[in-house]
Amino acid sequence: MPPHERDTNIKLGPIGSRVIFENDLVRVWELSVEPGESSGLHRHDLPYVIVPLTGGTIEIESVDGRTYRPTETIGEAIWRDPGEIHDLHNRGGTMYRNVLVEIKRSA
Repeated sequence: MPPHERDTNIKLGPIGSRVIFENDLVRVWELSVEPGESSGLHRHDLPYVIVPLTGGTIEIESVDGRTYRPTETIGEAIWRDPGEIHDLHNRGGTMYRNVLVEIKRSA
């Protein structure tokens, strides 16, 4: 296990702004981040799909020091594997929004 995952001093927050649907198979989050703000440090324990609702410039900062700026298209479904601890920063001038679907288990 990487050192940052063993560090009990890391305070992790929720994955999104609010859960909008949940059952035994999936958990669906809405994420809204104002310009200049961040989502807060969080960990993705489950595989997930992101669907951007707005455009914008976002930056992902991982606890292992990596920073990247993903290119997203509104309405595009983007697969992500679980495990990363990161923070999403809105570097754009308008609110960034997406819907994130965590896959809890297969049907």
